[in-house]
Amino acid sequence: MSSRRDATASATGAGIYSLSLSTASVALPLLAIEAGYSAFEIGALTAASALSQMLVRLGLGWAMRRWPDWMLIATAGILLAVSSLVVAVSAALVPFVVAQLLQGASRALFWTGSQTHVVRGAGRAAGALARVNLAASIGLLVGPLIAGVLSEGSAALALLVAAAVALLGLVPNALLDRLPPFVPPADRPPGRLWRRPGVDVACWAGMTAGAWRALLTSYVPLALAEARQSATTIGALVAAANGASLVGTAVAGRVRGRWTTPVLGTGIALTGVATALTAAVAQSVALSALVLVVSGVAAGAVQVLGPAIAAEAVHPEERGEAIAVSGTFRAAALFAAPLAVAGMVVVAPLTPAMAVVGAVMTVPALALRRRGTAG
Repeated sequence: MSSRRDATASATGAGIYSLSLSTASVALPLLAIEAGYSAFEIGALTAASALSQMLVRLGLGWAMRRWPDWMLIATAGILLAVSSLVVAVSAALVPFVVAQLLQGASRALFWTGSQTHVVRGAGRAAGALARVNLAASIGLLVGPLIAGVLSEGSAALALLVAAAVALLGLVPNALLDRLPPFVPPADRPPGRLWRRPGVDVACWAGMTAGAWRALLTSYVPLALAEARQSATTIGALVAAANGASLVGTAVAGRVRGRWTTPVLGTGIALTGVATALTAAVAQSVALSALVLVVSGVAAGAVQVLGPAIAAEAVHPEERGEAIAVSGTFRAAALFAAPLAVAGMVVVAPLTPAMAVVGAVMTVPALALRRRGTAG
């Protein structure tokens, strides 16, 4: 009974958190556009959130050996609520920076804590991660629609709703099993964890998944807005991408054995190519929906298979650290991708800037192919 209750609470908490996060993620750039921020400034603000996430993730391996995962998850919900409230009150630069820093820290705590929690149970890591990610994808599907509709009147109102939803996530968190902190084995192999076989694959996958998520919540809405799409249309298109990731997550949960690496490599390649085309087709709602759906399905598979490979490649008491390490690479991409676009749009249009970043996102697929050939 406890196990079923815990699984339900984990999935429910992920759905609620994702609903809040996706609402805020679409409302923030729309509020920035309303407030007159430039494309460079929006990219820099998004990069600040990713930098915060990356720095927090660097310390999570240490933190999970001292505090239980449910405490990390609860703290994440509180930080997300405060983040949305701060910028809803004022769209000035300092509140915007504070909001992005808090949101980045919240992302790091929640996703590492929730993924670590579910892979400690019995069964395949991919299946457990898929269940949580499916619930999260439902929240990611609905959130942008809410943000788009509410932002037609006021993006600040959408952020207030996001804050209230984030606090609601404390309810399922109270029902999670109280698992102890990790105790790594004394005879663990020497060297950096991210270099171990399996964990390195997860790190490569995390880079592509992080870049996709960063652009989806920053320059994709901006590209659609510059193409004169309405706020409701932008919200619907972002929701379509998130909905497609639900399909990719479901497929990834059923991938087994020798198919894991080929499916992961294909997912990485499709994510990069589709992302590269997003700004180029922004004038067409149909084509925008197509490339966003393709990137969503591919990214959904990548987001499950990467951490699952990492978790199953190490000792059970190292799973938290393995997921945290792969998540750090994801956070690095969350930081680097919008920053790269921000730097390029200073001297070039948004379309070629996103095309370049999308092409770079496919590089981990080439690394995986070389590894498979060598093996």
